[in-house]
Amino acid sequence: MAEQADVIVIGAGAAGLMCAAEAGKRGRRVLLLDHGKKAGRKIIISGGGRCNFTNMYAEPSNYLSQNPHFCKAALAQYTQWDFIAMVDQHGIAYHEKTLGQLFCDDSAHQIVDMLLKECDDAGVELKLRTEILAVEKTDVGFQLKTSQGVFECESLVVATGGLSMPKLGATPLGYQIAEQFGLNVLPTRAGLVPFTLHPEQKEVLAELAGISVDSYATAEDGTAFKEAMLFTHRGLSGPSVLQISSFWQPGEPVTFDLSPDESLVDWLLEQANSQPQLTLKNALSRKLPKRMVETWLDMHQLGNPAIGQISNKLKEKLQSVLHEWQIIPGGTEGYRTAEVTLGGVDTNELSSKTMAAKNVPGLFFIGEVVDVTGWLGGYNFQWAWSSGWLAAQHV
Repeated sequence: MAEQADVIVIGAGAAGLMCAAEAGKRGRRVLLLDHGKKAGRKIIISGGGRCNFTNMYAEPSNYLSQNPHFCKAALAQYTQWDFIAMVDQHGIAYHEKTLGQLFCDDSAHQIVDMLLKECDDAGVELKLRTEILAVEKTDVGFQLKTSQGVFECESLVVATGGLSMPKLGATPLGYQIAEQFGLNVLPTRAGLVPFTLHPEQKEVLAELAGISVDSYATAEDGTAFKEAMLFTHRGLSGPSVLQISSFWQPGEPVTFDLSPDESLVDWLLEQANSQPQLTLKNALSRKLPKRMVETWLDMHQLGNPAIGQISNKLKEKLQSVLHEWQIIPGGTEGYRTAEVTLGGVDTNELSSKTMAAKNVPGLFFIGEVVDVTGWLGGYNFQWAWSSGWLAAQHV
């Protein structure tokens, strides 16, 4: 005999926990299933263990989707301020780090504990270590065959996340369910992910591993982000790189301004007035890490003249390699380290007002499994909260 529920939510991540709690508050009998040992595993490791749980400036323009308008309804109906109010209500201390990013003062576990308490208070039944073996449509809703038995529901919510961070249990289950019911799934790829370099680039730049500089990163389509860039043993990382990676296509160049707030060429010319004998290396080392300056002068064959002797040709070259450094990444580190998955369930298949599949009554998709991807900085969590809350009003 199958166990009955009004609503079954597959996936106890950010979106699933939010949806289950809010649906429970409406008096729905909710069953929340997850194949992992713990709920909210991605929340726990996020933000260096402090969870960047939202962004004060979250708005639709911070999201990538084939339909940029799709996310508007959810973000408008459940805003960052609504989630912040919940965090306040639970007495969780937090702070703004930079650019509107809010982090827990203490630990990401507090956000998971808060959501679990919300679920508990709303009467949600949580079953972990539950593998979904089959999903079928019935006359009244859906039947799920699982490793823990058979369950039936009127409304089924798919909150299975994307393919990023497979070691945390990411699987393609959500996309498979969508395809099973005839929904289009857009091609997926890793987003918010470090770049890898071609072997010859890697050989030169690997010795800079650990060095971070402010940068202005620009993709081929003109999208740009001004944040830190980090050299790694494998390539390039840091916030500006992760941000631009979502807008990058294989084979395209990325352009970096390595001193976004000041023209280093103008600064060198000013210094040349008072210290014409100062070498280019020693001068630039006042503005950029010394190890990076040495590598840059060598890599671009700039020599090391006294700054009073800089020719017009060298000025142009310095402008190019310092403020318009262009590199074609070899690729990305892929889903292994990606923070999100781009693509997913086609938003044209879903109602933006309910998150329900247009042609499959009672079937909902929320969070990362949908083709809505936020920037780095708490935006993807806000999409999880907003889309989860919205679906919960209609299940």
